[in-house]
Amino acid sequence: MKRPARRRSRDPKVERLSQVQLFSACNKRELARIAALTTEIEVPAGRVLMREGDPGRECFVIEEGSAKATIRGRKAATMGPGECFGEMALLDAAPRSATVTTESEMRLLVLTSREFSTLLEDLPSVARKVLAAVGERLRNAERAQPHH
Repeated sequence: MKRPARRRSRDPKVERLSQVQLFSACNKRELARIAALTTEIEVPAGRVLMREGDPGRECFVIEEGSAKATIRGRKAATMGPGECFGEMALLDAAPRSATVTTESEMRLLVLTSREFSTLLEDLPSVARKVLAAVGERLRNAERAQPHH
């Protein structure tokens, strides 16, 4: 007798996290653990999510909507679904390097530095993967800078 085809339950959080450069090297088990630690929030347009100079305590993954980053009052970037910002706060408590404001209504996944610490204790393999992704981002940023 043929078994009925099992429907694959795809967790949209896991799906979104797999598209984020910071977590792209993580396997399904690691992504599921990260997803379980994140909180989903909805934010209206025009809301400041983080302010340059303030201490950072969490990072954000955009599920829907867009936000703009400004540095010293000048627009630096526009970010959309699948992008992550504020991730340096997971590594240290240094002041934020940019202000990020929502340009539209947004749905975000939030991961606090405390939850990230728990994740690294439970799954040390994630630490290596996240550090490699941060290193790659840093190298790309350095390459983009004009040399004086």
